Amino acid sequence: MFALVGGSGLVVNMVVTVLMNKANGGTRNAQEILFPLGDTEFNFRFTTLVWIVAFLVANVYNFMLNRHWTFGKGHKAPVWQEFWPFLVVGSVAAAAGIFIKLAFTNPTSPLYLSEPWWHEDAGIHSREYWSQLLTILFTMPINFVVNKLWTFRAVRRRHHARSTADTVV
Repeated sequence: MFALVGGSGLVVNMVVTVLMNKANGGTRNAQEILFPLGDTEFNFRFTTLVWIVAFLVANVYNFMLNRHWTFGKGHKAPVWQEFWPFLVVGSVAAAAGIFIKLAFTNPTSPLYLSEPWWHEDAGIHSREYWSQLLTILFTMPINFVVNKLWTFRAVRRRHHARSTADTVV
């Protein structure tokens, strides 16, 4: 069930990615600099904004489905007690994902998705879309393992233990 939720979350992420890129004039503009990062040679680019927004939308979507469907049985902690750990786990994977995605889209990187196969002339060959998809596939196992062991198991056990102790007293 977690895999189905993750797969549907991947679709949500990619839909947000496509919509944001289309609203910005297409994937040709994905490397557009939004602002410099201090006095460094690095910049915050549109591709990074897309990664963050698509992650947040998919993360909330995945949390709700996982909470009610995948891990819906048994004693639940309050929504916010489960959501914050889920968001933290996802954010760690998303932070790693930013660097993975940038490696796929930076021409100086050894992981660069190079031409002739990847380019911005056709959506199916879009470096931006493929980098988003591949990065999600790399970071998804991190989310699964940590969320299963911590967010939906440990947090619920702690909450259940506290609830049981409160009713005994």
